[in-house]
Amino acid sequence: MKTDILAFGAHPDDVELGCGGTIAKMISEGKICAIVDLTRGELGTRGTDETRRLEAAESAKILGVSARENLGMKDGFLVNSEEYQMEIVKMIRKYRPEIVLANAIDDRHPDHAKGAKLVSDACFLAGLRKIETQLDGGNQEVWRPKQIFNYIQWKDIKPEFVIDISEHLDKKIAACMAFKTQFYDPTSNEPVTPIATKDFFESLTYRAQDLGRLSGVTYAEGFTSEKLIAMKNFDGIVW
Repeated sequence: MKTDILAFGAHPDDVELGCGGTIAKMISEGKICAIVDLTRGELGTRGTDETRRLEAAESAKILGVSARENLGMKDGFLVNSEEYQMEIVKMIRKYRPEIVLANAIDDRHPDHAKGAKLVSDACFLAGLRKIETQLDGGNQEVWRPKQIFNYIQWKDIKPEFVIDISEHLDKKIAACMAFKTQFYDPTSNEPVTPIATKDFFESLTYRAQDLGRLSGVTYAEGFTSEKLIAMKNFDGIVW
């Protein structure tokens, strides 16, 4: 499958929280998008890895992504190892994205920054011809994405650019809340975690609203970039 955007998350729900609105917007514009979760989120305080699997599938339907996979890496213990790098290389060569979206470069959960670096290194390795990989019984062709952008998660990282998601915030929130065991539910008897509070649920809107305020739109999602972004002209800028 040739995709335009391949979004990686250390855990199921990372992509929805960090760039769900952007994914929804790109799909509405005809782009082909896929998601790869690195772990099953099995160490999460609430729910189980099985409920997360079902919730991830439901969220993928809401967003309309063309595919979603889980690499089954060890939650809480991501390492930038050759083994993990090669699994991601296979996904990059399988989906051949122009753009890769990855976890925040620094965050509260240690898996997020580790996942960001892991994906970044794998993107480089995927373009090396002397690294050979096989998938489904066939040899894979090399592929290196044109851009790697990191979404913003718990920490208030200053974005280098934002995407206007004004028409897609509702779908982002719906995709996030598909993970019903993880987020705010006043009827739940499970332990309260930092992301299972009413304040965190409301932050999905007010953080997007604040980035929108700063950039002249209603709602936005922010990203950092590994390399300097060149623009051919000023088309596409919100004035």
